[in-house]
Amino acid sequence: MGASAVVWFKRDLRLADHAPLREAARLGDAVALYVVEPAWVGSAECEAQHLEFARRQVLALRECLGRRGLPLLVRWGSLPEVLAGLRSAYPFTHLLSHEETGPQWSYDRDRAVARWCREAGVIWRQWPQKGVIRGLRERAGWAARWQGRMDARIEPAPARWRGAGGLPIGEWPDARIRQAGHGAARELPAAGEAAAHDTLASFLDVRGQRYRFDISSPSSAVRACSRLSAHLAFGALSVRQVHQATEARIAALQAVGDAEARSFAYHLRGFSARLRWHCHFMQKLESEPQIEWRNVARVCDGLREQAFDRERFDAWRTGNTGYPMVDACMRCLNATGWINFRMRAMLVSFAAYHLWLHWREPGLHLARQFLDFEPGIHWSQMQMQSGTTGINTLRMYSPARQHADHDPRSEFIRRWLPEYGTAAYVRPIVDERAALHLARQRLYTLRRTPEARREAAEVQRRHGSRRGGLPPTRRRAGAGRVRDADPAQRELPFDDAGRA
Repeated sequence: MGASAVVWFKRDLRLADHAPLREAARLGDAVALYVVEPAWVGSAECEAQHLEFARRQVLALRECLGRRGLPLLVRWGSLPEVLAGLRSAYPFTHLLSHEETGPQWSYDRDRAVARWCREAGVIWRQWPQKGVIRGLRERAGWAARWQGRMDARIEPAPARWRGAGGLPIGEWPDARIRQAGHGAARELPAAGEAAAHDTLASFLDVRGQRYRFDISSPSSAVRACSRLSAHLAFGALSVRQVHQATEARIAALQAVGDAEARSFAYHLRGFSARLRWHCHFMQKLESEPQIEWRNVARVCDGLREQAFDRERFDAWRTGNTGYPMVDACMRCLNATGWINFRMRAMLVSFAAYHLWLHWREPGLHLARQFLDFEPGIHWSQMQMQSGTTGINTLRMYSPARQHADHDPRSEFIRRWLPEYGTAAYVRPIVDERAALHLARQRLYTLRRTPEARREAAEVQRRHGSRRGGLPPTRRRAGAGRVRDADPAQRELPFDDAGRA
């Protein structure tokens, strides 16, 4: 009997730069499979918008694969049960997929799939699709390996598969999703591989020309950010595709050589650097899955957990803290599923320092609101912005300063906070000066202890950035020197590329 394969799609919903699809074409008969998993649908970070965006991505992919002879099956259930049921009708020999760095339920799922494959005699092959290194124990040499992966040749999608016929294709399980408590989704951006490439092209051709200047304001960032993060999170584009397209565009602009082209190249170089941080933060969750729920720096255990104030949390998550920039950003996020990096960082900082909330519950709320939720980036950044990594600078954002710098005419605030400036607007929930004084006192006192200093050295070994192995910085006319900064020394991407 010849080889036959199931290509298991997860967060890699595309044709191009897809090693499992290429291997399926080489092996023989094949089908593709997408499983809507109850563990995901019922998880605390899943929201209706994620399910609807996935549905649209899957249907777009099904159409593209079908034209090339490969049926894409949709099933509901746990993976071992789905695979066992499928194998009774289609005795496949290989399961092909990409690696995934996800929350605990996905780790548990993968272990269950591995057990099922061993017991069933099915060969499960997995390929990396990002710069995340599975089994990595320490960061030396990581940057060079990332660069090697990103520069590797992108193989085109096969022109044709020998798709196995006679299997029920399956429909999206809308009734099951409603039973799980998910209602209608908010308005969403266009989904699918073609929409992702259109978004990338519009950014590289036009929208990215003021990237570094305009990404901090919640008003200008809507256009200036790449807006690729949801497509990257669901895998309609690979990081490698974005990296190589960006580098090619930078080279083309530099070849033009005039001032406008050099300026554009300078802004895109800032974006390109953030693609490394995308994988840098995902590597942390891959190497230490516990950071989804446990402090990176264990000396922070007990610091906030017992003091969690539900009333403050509810005011924060609904945009009713009495701090206009915080409330407007939260209401914008809750309505649209997106807000830019600086404002994301401000929201987390305000929850952690002004309101003294442990990061887990705020992190779950934000995970549900972010259409571009990427677990590795999300939980690493939640801890970094909350001061529980033990190695990163404590960034306590002033909402008033962010208002003055990034919405000086209050246009964004008035759009999302119509009661601003009236008697109907709530009073500040805390006194900023007193709250930040107490937060600084608690955290800096803790960080000066010998135990905290010893632990920080170990955290740096496991998770700290490494400059070695990256391409040398280059002087660019009119652009100054571009450096790869350490995450302890600069603000890092909670959005663009990682959260664009």
